[in-house]
Parts: sequence; C-alpha cells; structure tokens
Amino acid sequence: MPFEIEKDFQFEAAHYFGHADANDLFKKVHGHSFKGRVTLRGEAQTDKGWVRDLWKIEQIIQEVVAPLDHSLLNEVEGLEQPALEQIAMWIFQRLKPRLEGLHCVEVGRPSCGERARVWAE
Repeated sequence: MPFEIEKDFQFEAAHYFGHADANDLFKKVHGHSFKGRVTLRGEAQTDKGWVRDLWKIEQIIQEVVAPLDHSLLNEVEGLEQPALEQIAMWIFQRLKPRLEGLHCVEVGRPSCGERARVWAE
C-alpha cells in the first residue's frame, strides 16, 4: 500500500525583484520567514514499517536549505530571480538525487498567505 510522508522546514531570508514590472516596494531588499514542506511517496519498508526515516529526511533537508537561511537569495547561484516558484524548484532539484520517492516541495510566505509547489513528473 502506498503512503505519503511529509516533513516541514523553515528558513529566514531576504530578496528583491529587479524586473521592470515589479512593484516598487518589492524592488527594495526585504525579508520573509519562509516555511516549506517536502512530500515523499513510497511503500512502507517491511522490516521497519516506515517509508523513510523522517529524522534522516530532516537532516538532508537542513543541509539543502542551509545556504538559503539568513541569506540574500538573489546572491545564491540559481536564484537570481527568487520568486516562490524558483525557490521551490531550487530546493526540489537539490533534494531529488538525495531523497528517493520525492514527490513535492512546497515553499511559502505564511505572513503573506502565499505558497508555491513543484511536483515530480
């Protein structure tokens, strides 16, 4: 029987939008408390009863997200345009080789009521 398991994460970071049609307020450097969720799909391991060890998943997520925490996202390679969609994709691409069964990465700004998700194809 297939399962989905999820692990939440968070980080603090700043960014700005430099494109011509960005709102003037968001062209300035500003920060957010970002929250996210990683979803994996798979069968429970017969000998353990779980899909994957959530503690190990947490460690991998922390390693991937660490370069984003307390950073200016625009200066992180691959996040020159740090929209939520791009942040979710950046994290997904780095988790995919390390987390078998990765299905979805969601990143949001709860104070703004905004989130973006990217799924495995």
